[in-house]
Amino acid sequence: MGTPVVILIVVLFVVAVVTVVVGVVVRRRIGRGTAAPPMSGPAPEIRVPRAEGLGDRVRALFSGGATEDAWARLEDLLVRADVGPEGAADLVERVRSKISGGEDPARALREEIEAVLGGGKALNLNEGGLSIVMVVGVNGSGKTTTIGKLARMLGDSGRTVVLAGSDTFRAAACEQLDIWAERSGAHLVKQERGADPGSVAFDGVKAAQARGSDVLIVDTAGRLHTRTPLMDELAKVKRVLEKASGRAPDEVLLVLDATTGQNGISQARAFTEAVGVTGVALAKLDGTAKGGIVLAVREELGVPVKLVGVGEGIGDLEPFDAKAFAERLVGR
Repeated sequence: MGTPVVILIVVLFVVAVVTVVVGVVVRRRIGRGTAAPPMSGPAPEIRVPRAEGLGDRVRALFSGGATEDAWARLEDLLVRADVGPEGAADLVERVRSKISGGEDPARALREEIEAVLGGGKALNLNEGGLSIVMVVGVNGSGKTTTIGKLARMLGDSGRTVVLAGSDTFRAAACEQLDIWAERSGAHLVKQERGADPGSVAFDGVKAAQARGSDVLIVDTAGRLHTRTPLMDELAKVKRVLEKASGRAPDEVLLVLDATTGQNGISQARAFTEAVGVTGVALAKLDGTAKGGIVLAVREELGVPVKLVGVGEGIGDLEPFDAKAFAERLVGR
């Protein structure tokens, strides 16, 4: 083998070794992450836009007068606030008739929202005996949390409360309800995971009657409203409650996520058809320009909102007040 060939082989070998070494070093640096070079000068100012309520936006729309463009934009604004196309069009017509008299558009909108909701609807509780409240909703709507808050609210009003953990399918469901029962001072009736939900509901009625309790709140498994067999199972739980107590539940509450958008309409419709929803508990209402779904549910299905969750704390559940809700949605 000639000298030039040997030299070429040695050179290629060295290049290969260097390539491998460099690759290893680069990969290690990427794995560890490399520090960003220090910034010179003062840190840039982070500007957070000021949150505006729906009322501020309405006034801004009409700052140039009640033009056709302003009315069209108002309708679009209401649709984006989850009021829904039909409800938005109806509200615009109502507000438009008031604006002709020179009233503040935001104030007129707030008053019309309050009128549509028709005031607050209190929970229908049996003052002379055991009240049964069945709670339903889709997965992730805030159902279990709402139950815990409701138990605390009823307990604070002097009522004794029993919780029935009929959500026997979801992992850790009863454990979560157990925590809420302890925090709210309620008694919990439960069985092993996978038990028949109707059996737990039956036991809940009998336990509440034996203890002389005032209210039984029945948790149910979160259901996809598009799954017919699951909705049928929910209807079965209601029938068991009727058989065990001799009458229909006093309330069938549907927990809706305030940020759910127009999907809340299909949820409310499906649950109403399956178990006869008597009221809505609106969870996760954070004070922003969302929550207009309440008007859509009320207008299209005639189901009243009875409770609203306004925070993460156990005391952050309030009886629904149409005036307060309109002010929260639009501003004063």
